[in-house]
Amino acid sequence: MAFGSERQGKIFSEINITPLTDIFLVLLIIMMVVAPVLQSNDTPVDVPEINNGVNIEESKVSVSVTADGLIYVNGAPTEASKLTDALLAVKNSDDEKQEVVVKADKNVASSKVLDIMDAAQNAEYKKLIVAGEPLNKKEQKILKDNAQQQVNNSVNIPTEEE
Repeated sequence: MAFGSERQGKIFSEINITPLTDIFLVLLIIMMVVAPVLQSNDTPVDVPEINNGVNIEESKVSVSVTADGLIYVNGAPTEASKLTDALLAVKNSDDEKQEVVVKADKNVASSKVLDIMDAAQNAEYKKLIVAGEPLNKKEQKILKDNAQQQVNNSVNIPTEEE
């Protein structure tokens, strides 16, 4: 019975890290297997190509929207509720393309552009082009000045130049 008397006097002061190492290695292997699976859940999307530097023909119908939300069809101010009628009025029935070009300020809500799309569809246009370069402040000022000049001419109010 000498076996039991030797062990009773010593205190066990070392930590066995083998089980801890085994757990970490198993977790590492699990993460290495699961991580690529989580990354490959993306479905492939075929993005359409875009053409850079294509000029917009002046003969097409253009709808411009300023930062204030004012709508102009070919430079003439138009109310949003009458946009379909305005697009029908400027529609060229001889034109086979029947395209509408939308130029909008970068601060315009996308719902405005969607309203223009609906109006173009109701006016039976075949294609809608959203200009890649938004309507800048200079173009907005020109549109507002032209609209003001049209109002002045229709009411026969003399301008400062006269």
